[in-house]
Amino acid sequence: MSHSSSYGIAWPKNSPVAVSLTFDVDAEAGFLGDSPTFAKRLTSLSEGRFSVTRGVPRILEMLARHQIKASFFVPGYTAQQHPGLIETLLKDGHEVGHHGHMHLRSDKASAQQQVDEMHLGLEALARAGAPKPAGYRSSSWELTPETFDLVIDNGFTYDSSCMGDDRPYVETFNGRSIIELPVHWSLDDWPMFGWSIDNGGNFTHPRTLSEVWLAEYESARRDGRHTSFTMHPEVIGRAARFAQLERFVERLVSDGDVWFARLDEVARHVAPHLEQQR
Repeated sequence: MSHSSSYGIAWPKNSPVAVSLTFDVDAEAGFLGDSPTFAKRLTSLSEGRFSVTRGVPRILEMLARHQIKASFFVPGYTAQQHPGLIETLLKDGHEVGHHGHMHLRSDKASAQQQVDEMHLGLEALARAGAPKPAGYRSSSWELTPETFDLVIDNGFTYDSSCMGDDRPYVETFNGRSIIELPVHWSLDDWPMFGWSIDNGGNFTHPRTLSEVWLAEYESARRDGRHTSFTMHPEVIGRAARFAQLERFVERLVSDGDVWFARLDEVARHVAPHLEQQR
């Protein structure tokens, strides 16, 4: 008996559910893209740097231990500032996706800045040795009409920035469309733990993450659908939070039948089933 989603999609290996672990390696770009004044704020920049120096190694070790391949969305500036990062991700078999260049929010950027974010990000990833990315994820998950067109014009296979469904679907605007692998704030570590001295934020109990995400996973399993979880290494890489992520992943692994997939793999798998929506 094969398992299938509400679209009638059967997942590989007869899995009842498909799960993607995704990581946005914003690092220093997460601050500098918010304001150039962060160039003089060394403490904030050091928090961003923690993403690569401590967060990413912890994540990669855990993924290797469980033989899980994941998707990493890397701003071009991060690739430039941390030589060897892209090479390490690729060596371990992970996907490298596009996440802007300076992590500028497209809704706060001019049309030309959005063009520059796209092209500078692509150039930086290419110089770091990454293949042409299949996937795009907008900074702070905000798409504008201009950036939507740029994503399609630059030949991306999928976008992962929108929230119109909890299953893979087709995002359409002005008669143009692309495969969407949706996200949501409740499936992101930042709303639970993100905090700054400028805007405050949240310090949720680390256990909240594993409880909320396990509930999502169980619902996806009942539905036979794909779901993805979004993390930032400078956030989830903190030891107490990371322990909860490990518990969550270990629970999924213990079920023994989850298809852990990179987002580009999911996009390729669902594309034939979504063509009728385009």
